[in-house]
Amino acid sequence: MGSAASSLKREVHEELSCSICLELFTRPKVLPCQHTFCQDCLRDLAEVRVPLQCPNCRQQVRLPPQGVAGLPDNRIVANMIEKLQKQENHLEETREQPQSDNRCSFHPTEEVKLYCKQCNVPVCIECCEEGHDGHPTTGLKKAAQEKRSTVQALINEGRNIMENYLTFLKSLRQEEEALVEKKQQRDNSIIQAYNQMVQKLTERKDLLLSESQRSHRENLEKIQTESDRVLADVNELSAACDRAEQELQQGWVEILSQQTALTEMVGKYRGKAALTLIQTQPAIFQPTDTPVPVLGCMTVQSLPFAQIPAAPAPIPTASAPIPAAPASSKDAAGGRDHHYGNQRQQEHQPQNVTFGGRGSGAGQFNGPYGVTVSDEGEIFVADKGNQRIQVFTLQGTFVRQFPTVVSGEQKMVPRDVAMDGVGSLWVVGRTYQDAELAVQYNKHGRVLREFDLQKTGWMRGVAVDARRNHILITQTTGDGDNPHGKVLVFRRDGTLVRTVGQQQGMKYPWYITVDGEGNILVADWDNHCVYVYNVDGQFLFQFGGEGSGEGQLKHPLGICTDRAGNIIVVDYDWGNSRVEMFDKTGKFLKHIATDMEGPRAVAMAPQGQLVVTDDKELQVSIFQSF
Repeated sequence: MGSAASSLKREVHEELSCSICLELFTRPKVLPCQHTFCQDCLRDLAEVRVPLQCPNCRQQVRLPPQGVAGLPDNRIVANMIEKLQKQENHLEETREQPQSDNRCSFHPTEEVKLYCKQCNVPVCIECCEEGHDGHPTTGLKKAAQEKRSTVQALINEGRNIMENYLTFLKSLRQEEEALVEKKQQRDNSIIQAYNQMVQKLTERKDLLLSESQRSHRENLEKIQTESDRVLADVNELSAACDRAEQELQQGWVEILSQQTALTEMVGKYRGKAALTLIQTQPAIFQPTDTPVPVLGCMTVQSLPFAQIPAAPAPIPTASAPIPAAPASSKDAAGGRDHHYGNQRQQEHQPQNVTFGGRGSGAGQFNGPYGVTVSDEGEIFVADKGNQRIQVFTLQGTFVRQFPTVVSGEQKMVPRDVAMDGVGSLWVVGRTYQDAELAVQYNKHGRVLREFDLQKTGWMRGVAVDARRNHILITQTTGDGDNPHGKVLVFRRDGTLVRTVGQQQGMKYPWYITVDGEGNILVADWDNHCVYVYNVDGQFLFQFGGEGSGEGQLKHPLGICTDRAGNIIVVDYDWGNSRVEMFDKTGKFLKHIATDMEGPRAVAMAPQGQLVVTDDKELQVSIFQSF
């Protein structure tokens, strides 16, 4: 049986192994074609094969903006591997443990020599006299021999069930391969039908255009013929008038001779019929009211599907059901920083929208600080004074809210919020016990993870580098007269990767963003400028400078970028109170808004709208175009 067990183990490992590295999956990612591979294997493959294709079925894969990391996790496979590894570790630990010396657990000085048939436990002599007096007993060796066959039968049955399940998994894989092939054939048929229909429509279009051109040419010829005829008459009449006018200047004889000729010429045209426009006959195109041609239809054919072979007689044991196939996940692409948008233009956009007001009710604010927009167009506002996140549509309609709580149900005062590449929120803030934290929530407020930050007492901003799956958080230390600022780059588990910005003398970095190329942009409140770094944290340039002129800033706060790389900055100072746009090199382009009381944070929606919070008016404004 040892050989059979080893064979089953190999088959289980094969089912849970990546076909690229041939090892157990590590951070398994599932492609749209439902094939699963290690995240690192896919990342390495994506670097050398553009566009990326599934190594199994060759289907082309369109990666989300954050790359391979933005693909959905195969959580079922990950859980199965975790359980398998725990089981193997347990077996290894069991093998390493020294063998028991058959001492009784109740009477350590006594050796276990008998087996109580009534209680089904090994016992020593003292156990027989105390708790098992009168119970039928037998020797350990004999009892073990009697039980061995039962245990072996259970082992055999369990392995048979495993073999059946593995056979079923192989059938599923074969069915999957057949489905992939049928899909390719089906897609080719659809494309062929489409191309044939397009060819027919193109031929019909060319014929109609040719007929339109012929009709147009015939009408132009009619107009030109009539124009030439009338122009000849004009020339003849004009020449007669010109000669008569010349003779009129020369003498009486010439006048008398020209009178006769001119009388005849004018009389000729006087009797002609009045000029009338010719009747052209322009062709008219009448679109057919025939419905749009249908390429075809999809029907589902009932095919026999693989089934689990009948198992042997049931054994009373606890077993988990076979996990269902993972639900398909939306392509995230997002995978973007909360301040960066795709800026897709919408048709028939409504006018700019402003909503909010002071209060603690739904849709009211007590300090709207950070803001971010999801790929689905939901606005998430960090309502600082009300210790909550409020969610709205891009039309300003309230959707839901949830409190910013952390472990132990403590409430946290949120300072800023960012959306990561998998659709969850990262919020930085401080509890009433002065703990400073970064917390990851799902879109409905469930805490996913959190990690501690250094206690500083200063405001913070947060952004996400979706390409590298890093969380960027600003930090300021020191006192009000001598602040020292920097950007901390963390992994999702709170491990510090690097710090950015200390060499440039940052004082009070607050809001932060990551653009579409992975560059880091930080608004420094105290230095009145914006610092720009590349994806590795190397300094590129800075722009701004204290002042109220074009291109100058006074206490900049919110910052985001659009798809073209233009940089939008909130100029918060009471003398400015405006939202500015710069190009990707820091050159001033224009004022977006100059009539807001206290603009604070900005975010770009994927649909192209700009969302701005105002912590003086306690409102949020949505700019549809700017």
